[in-house]
Amino acid sequence: MDALVTQSDDVAWGAAVIGGTRVPVGTLFEYLETGKSLDDFLEQFPTVPRDTAVAILERAKEQVTAEAVSGDEQTN
Repeated sequence: MDALVTQSDDVAWGAAVIGGTRVPVGTLFEYLETGKSLDDFLEQFPTVPRDTAVAILERAKEQVTAEAVSGDEQTN
């Protein structure tokens, strides 16, 4: 399996893209921010496997959760 996120100056103007595609990771989050569903995103970008998109969202959730826990520890 490709890395979840890759970056290269030769692809998408150097933006971080979903591994194995040319789709910027930010596009996934922008779709969700505007109220569109994951299914809408996957329909528009069929080169992105569902499991990869879900894994990216899970990783983002884990990172935000870890940062929140770390922040709580600093305030105690």
